[in-house]
Amino acid sequence: ANTLATTGTSTKKASNMAEEPNDLTPITVITGFLGAGKTTLVNYILKEQTKWKIAVIENEFGEIPIDDGLVAESMDTPEDLITMDNGCVCCSVRGDLVRTLGQLSSRRKDFDAILLETTGLADPAPIVYTIQTNPKMSDHYKIDSIVCLADAKHVTAHLDEEKPDGAINEAQQQVAFADKILLNKVDLVTEKEKSDLIARIKKMNNFAKIIETERSRAPLDEILGANSFSMDSILDVDPEFFKDETESPTKKVHRIDLVQSVGVQFPGNLHAQWFNMFMMDLLKERAADLYRTKGLLSFQGQGNSKFVFQGVHEQINFGPSKKPWEEGEERLNRFVFIGKNLDRDELTKGLMECLYKEE
Repeated sequence: ANTLATTGTSTKKASNMAEEPNDLTPITVITGFLGAGKTTLVNYILKEQTKWKIAVIENEFGEIPIDDGLVAESMDTPEDLITMDNGCVCCSVRGDLVRTLGQLSSRRKDFDAILLETTGLADPAPIVYTIQTNPKMSDHYKIDSIVCLADAKHVTAHLDEEKPDGAINEAQQQVAFADKILLNKVDLVTEKEKSDLIARIKKMNNFAKIIETERSRAPLDEILGANSFSMDSILDVDPEFFKDETESPTKKVHRIDLVQSVGVQFPGNLHAQWFNMFMMDLLKERAADLYRTKGLLSFQGQGNSKFVFQGVHEQINFGPSKKPWEEGEERLNRFVFIGKNLDRDELTKGLMECLYKEE
């Protein structure tokens, strides 16, 4: 019943957000391994760029502080915000993130965005869940995007790391959850290595935008205030992704990663109740394996309303899209699933059984 409750509350919320989307302060969550360049990125934001006023919160799951020159050892309480010359602020949180964000909320209008830098965190779902469901948070903040910083030279070794019992390693999880992937240190690999790596990442997560950088000089306009965590982001997924790519016999597959992205598309109107039951069952059985889901739907009896959803594990946000179905536009339902051990045929069959059938 969790999904239905979530779906219900989120639908209500989606309509509120349509009225005042600009009033919430966007939070960009940055994940990535130690050594990927997160410290350099944070220092670039705090010291070099002048266009954005950003509050950087470093949520320490690891042991290494950002940069001793920036974050003093004595920072025990999040009230100790360090203000930089360019108007950005920086603080380090070892405890309660909600408390820190709560303290920042009175000043949040001073900032264009909040950057939450996480160390050693594979699954951002708890952060997303807290910000979306805790009223102290959701009245002030919204998740803007989840950005994975990956080191082009070393990420392959992280992706290849084998865990016991077929578990997913942290690098694959970080790639799976991302809306944007900053492929850093591209100057340290050959063109061939880079194109192989990009192809591999795209198989794992096809809807994340890959941005190439050197020395963590990220184009901030593309990772901040991007609104790529919105339900409408499904509208930007490349239509090519939904075509059934049956592997051609000549194509050699070197290695199949446990995490893959699957796209499903078919025309018609869905039966709302059947679809809801299908999703509830799917999430009940597979929520842990489904890292990200997105959908674009046409329901029987809902006129020109286009419905969209997006989720992280069992947390699904669902509601009407900002853009209705155009006159004469083909009603194509589209779904994106990113996760572990997904079977495209099985998902397609289950979803197509939710189509409304004329009596």
